[in-house]
Amino acid sequence: MTASGDEAIAAAEKRAESTRVRNLPLWDDLPIPNDTANLREGPNLNDACLALLPIVGVWRGEGEVGYPTIDGPRKFAQQLTISHDGRPFLIHESRSWLLDEDGNVIRPAARESGFWRPQEDDTIELLLTHNTGIVELYYGKPRNQTSWELGTDAVVRTATAKDVTAAQRLYGLIEGSLGYVEERAMVGQEMQPHTSALLHRVVG
Repeated sequence: MTASGDEAIAAAEKRAESTRVRNLPLWDDLPIPNDTANLREGPNLNDACLALLPIVGVWRGEGEVGYPTIDGPRKFAQQLTISHDGRPFLIHESRSWLLDEDGNVIRPAARESGFWRPQEDDTIELLLTHNTGIVELYYGKPRNQTSWELGTDAVVRTATAKDVTAAQRLYGLIEGSLGYVEERAMVGQEMQPHTSALLHRVVG
């Protein structure tokens, strides 16, 4: 093993000192397994999800949102929870909030929930529902062991939702943190950058 490999493992162990003992709040009266975002606890991760193992956890950090139709760019903070219950999918829950230039909270912002569904041919289906009335179906594949690229196959909107026609996302691990960039085609604009963030592990 190279020195850089040793350093990476040591850094991961150091980060895990505070995160390995944390998990999601648990319900003690459910007759079925609780969801877990900590691979050391709860049911074993289903073999179908092994390619997504690195993203299981709770992640928090900050990012930037911008678009030609937005007065910005603007800063935001986010918590992303990727958990499982032992079956062949991951549960996705994201909450974000806008920040002012000094990092103070302005108000709650976007929320999304859904499921990562890995398939036998390495294809990943990602279903996301947004509080803004949009439902998206992404397809993608791992680019390597630490990055995943997806694009929408279908976008469904309620009558009152913004006109979104397509989106693309790239997730990747960066020195133990989870970074992502998202591009969107919406409100008459062509596909272009919309949000990006760097999130740090707080559970798992």
